[in-house]
Amino acid sequence: MEMYTKKGYLNSEFRLFHLTDRETHEIAYHYHDFDKITIFIKGNVSYMIEGKSYALKPYDIVLVRHGDIHRLSVDNSVLYERIIVYISPNFIDAYHTDSYDLSFCFRKAELEHSNVLRISSLEKSSLFRSIMRLEHSFSDDGYASELYRQVLFLEFMIHLNRAARKNRLEFIDTQKCNLKIQEILQYINNHLSEDLTIDGLSGRFFISKYYMMRLFKQETGYTLGQYITQKRLLLARELILSGVPSTQVCFDCGFRDYSTFSRSYKKLFQESPRETLALS
Repeated sequence: MEMYTKKGYLNSEFRLFHLTDRETHEIAYHYHDFDKITIFIKGNVSYMIEGKSYALKPYDIVLVRHGDIHRLSVDNSVLYERIIVYISPNFIDAYHTDSYDLSFCFRKAELEHSNVLRISSLEKSSLFRSIMRLEHSFSDDGYASELYRQVLFLEFMIHLNRAARKNRLEFIDTQKCNLKIQEILQYINNHLSEDLTIDGLSGRFFISKYYMMRLFKQETGYTLGQYITQKRLLLARELILSGVPSTQVCFDCGFRDYSTFSRSYKKLFQESPRETLALS
């Protein structure tokens, strides 16, 4: 079975990039094992995330959670500029106290069923001003410039979460969004430990299974079987890294026998569940 590829590698708590491209190669559907924030600056770009497609405007903020399957389409006739931040889930967790939580923006986006946040009025926005300071810092090569960018990124995250809490951001709708497929996607992600069959999903959502399979592939770019298996394996890795025994994880993630689970796991992650457990 075809699996989606992990792209990007994070060897520290977070990494910050300012990228400008004249030619961006088409990237297949993929996922990360870290969270990703993209601040879109200029270009002609569409982002596809978990079956939703977004046309970006300058200074839109794209939130991609670890495990989200996504790709982007770039018009190479136009300069594509963006700031990208790779964030370890541990980094976000470290900024979670009784008085603040820097992951709030991700949770709010999930509740709003949108991955793209838009600043309503750039001129009046302290969040936009923090983005501009962050953007300009990449041309600063003075003393402790890398540390300074990290401080500015934390400032950006504070303003982002303040704006999300005070509803000063627009959680934009998708270009195309089949509501039936969105319901199916949400159901799958909420019931990964349960029996998810084509017939069962077809009956639950009152839709022909053959039409459902064609529509799912058309709307998301991947088959139902691929999507369910990949999501179960991504959940399995999270649980194993948290210290849950791999035999328990196998059944908790909806697999019916350990050998099938272990083979699929090793094919995707290039290591066995027990090897992953040793890293936890």
